[in-house]
Amino acid sequence: MQIKPGFAMRKIAGSNIVVPVGAASSDFNGMITLNDTGAFLWNCFLQPTTEAQVVEALMNEYEVERQRAAADVAHFAALLRENDLLAE
Repeated sequence: MQIKPGFAMRKIAGSNIVVPVGAASSDFNGMITLNDTGAFLWNCFLQPTTEAQVVEALMNEYEVERQRAAADVAHFAALLRENDLLAE
């Protein structure tokens, strides 16, 4: 799974903002603001990966327990799916 083409994250005035670019801008109105953890997860999903790999990356980056990391990654991936931003 990975982020679908047509979306980019930018740092604007200290905030992590996801915006549609190119053809995606006609299908997706608005923008998404991510906290630093969300931005880290977004970057993990830019390349083809699995939830398990992202859980490992989150555990290594933030020194959190597996159960917490797995719940956070599952929640983030669900939000990406709900907004049609994730290619399986």
